[in-house]
Amino acid sequence: MPVNKMLIEAYLKKLKMPQAAKTYESLAREAADNNLDYEEYLLCVLEQEVHQRENNRIQRGIRQASFPVIKTLESIDFLAIPSLNKPKVLKLMKGEYIRRKENVLLIGNSGVGKTHIAIALGYEACRQGMKVKFYTAAGLINELLAAQQEYRLNKLEKQWLAPHLVILDELGYVPFSKVGAELLFQFCSSRYERGSLIITTNLEFPKWTEVLGDEQMTAALLDRLTHNAHILNINGESYRFKQALSKQPDVI
Repeated sequence: MPVNKMLIEAYLKKLKMPQAAKTYESLAREAADNNLDYEEYLLCVLEQEVHQRENNRIQRGIRQASFPVIKTLESIDFLAIPSLNKPKVLKLMKGEYIRRKENVLLIGNSGVGKTHIAIALGYEACRQGMKVKFYTAAGLINELLAAQQEYRLNKLEKQWLAPHLVILDELGYVPFSKVGAELLFQFCSSRYERGSLIITTNLEFPKWTEVLGDEQMTAALLDRLTHNAHILNINGESYRFKQALSKQPDVI
């Protein structure tokens, strides 16, 4: 191996530029074939490294978000969900609500695509370089209860504001214990005007007391969540049910 090649690869390794190490030779050949000058060649090498680092950062953010599945804007069938406000969803995809620390509340009966939309919004936020975390409401409460029992709650509280966006899925499907409801209130209140929340729920606001158990706490929570929030009411026939029917063989 020529000395220059050894030194280049050693320096790139020391500088932690793995993509440049992979591509500098092929880019050098392309530069020679296209009569590029030294600065243009160097620019190509650096662009490759920056693009790969950006892609790696996005993919790492998507993994850390803990989405149960990946859903994107392109996979939303707006025609199948006529009650969904498409212009509003497209506007939310731009992520300005996160920069303004506003919330999104997705309300509707089961199967109409609330979780799909929430994940698509979270995925797009990851692509824009934002930190996102996905929880089911029940899963978050179980995590908070465990932390409280193990005297880790104070330490965990410092992590609540780390994500730019937290998605709480399926609020309302299972009633919470008194302690669980109080911990959820504490979590959401800590993010008020300091970080965005997306919440999916099958319950209209007057029925939230059924799962939280306390009218005053429910009112206080809704007051914080709905302040400057984007509320999407999605009701209609179950999207999943219609998909299942479409896959059934015709009966003669």
